[in-house]
Amino acid sequence: MKPVRSLARAMLSGIFVVSGFTNLRNPGRLVPAAKPVTDRLTPLLEKADPRIPTDTETLIRVNAAVQVGAGLMLATGRFARPAALVLAGTLVPVTLAGHPFWKDEDPAARQTNQIHFLKNLGLLGGLLTAAADTGGKPGLRWRTGHRIGHSRRSVQRAVRTARREARIAVRSAATARRLPG
Repeated sequence: MKPVRSLARAMLSGIFVVSGFTNLRNPGRLVPAAKPVTDRLTPLLEKADPRIPTDTETLIRVNAAVQVGAGLMLATGRFARPAALVLAGTLVPVTLAGHPFWKDEDPAARQTNQIHFLKNLGLLGGLLTAAADTGGKPGLRWRTGHRIGHSRRSVQRAVRTARREARIAVRSAATARRLPG
């Protein structure tokens, strides 16, 4: 199943690499659509660290660079699960800024934006699936439970052994007391 996973990751990451590269080179075309979302994020970013740039064009470039980097990591399988989570995080503001179908008055524009919004929701679902995919290996929850069960059995075995050794020691001492000399 590894070839299928590799192909699926490459196909899923393609849109992020291509659009991220395009947006990195030409962020100006997205500024009008992104401005309402970045205006909401600016106070949060300034609270977190005043050194973080808050102008819309720079935030678009940062988002695009993150998409290219995380997309390449997902495509190559290097840190694929964290890369998928990062891409999912970058997809949310892009979807909200780029496809607010609920604001459109024109039915054709509304339908187009709704289709793109739902497409991005599908991509988000694929990214969440990729983030949860362990590649056929046991997940952290299973490994933790397995280790706890293994430790519990080891402790029970040690307790049984200690009790048996204590009984043997008591019998040996009692036998030694009965011996002459």
